[in-house]
Amino acid sequence: MTDACMQLRLLLPSSVFLRLDDVLRLVVETRQGSFGFLPHRRDCVAALRPGILTLESRSRGEQFIALDQGVLVKSGTQVNISVRRAIAGTSLSELRHEVEQDYRQLSQQEQQLQQVMLKLESGFIHHFARFRHE
Repeated sequence: MTDACMQLRLLLPSSVFLRLDDVLRLVVETRQGSFGFLPHRRDCVAALRPGILTLESRSRGEQFIALDQGVLVKSGTQVNISVRRAIAGTSLSELRHEVEQDYRQLSQQEQQLQQVMLKLESGFIHHFARFRHE
């Protein structure tokens, strides 16, 4: 008897992050805790919280992917996961390093965005004050 496999699609807002057709098992983090999925598990929908997706495929073995919040839909052997961001790693230590780097970069982008917003707000207040005095 051959083991059934799941077809996994990991979707980001702008692209397909991962497509595998030989997934044997996967584990995700939900708001209710960790859940494991096998090919013959009942169909379901789950809200995902930020955490680590662990999956095992025939072609790639065990993999770890850090996920932002999102949603998982399992229908038959098809599993679709849609998240805002995902970062892959071959080991947990590599994944931790990648997530830390991504967080630092995101933090810098947020600081730049905050500076731009402050400039826009101060410009708006300045123009509004001039408008009121005219």
